[in-house]
Amino acid sequence: MFEDIKQVIVVRSDLNMSKGKFAVQVAHASVDSAIKALRGKDRWRRWFDEWLESGMKKIVVKVSSETDLYNKYRECLSLDIPCTLIRDAGKTELEPGTPTAVGIGPAPSKTIDRITGALPLYR
Repeated sequence: MFEDIKQVIVVRSDLNMSKGKFAVQVAHASVDSAIKALRGKDRWRRWFDEWLESGMKKIVVKVSSETDLYNKYRECLSLDIPCTLIRDAGKTELEPGTPTAVGIGPAPSKTIDRITGALPLYR
């Protein structure tokens, strides 16, 4: 029986990114956070394996500011779960270094929900 493991991507809605830019930022956050889990602590690698075998559940939610994004990232660090802060390279729509997304997990859903459970889905 698998523990409920998921990954959540938090994206800034205030940037008004195009659909393509949005998709790429979400992909960067998902992949980078998963790699950190795979290369990280033993429990992170276990979470990654369970997440992979259970279908790689992902949810995308939004925050409305850079400050909110940083706050979510700091919460992840304080709970010691795999996470990443994505900054855009600045080659198309955004200024170089613009923080766009945070990838969280894979980690237990109950832990991630403490950070992102109240955030709205990105639709």
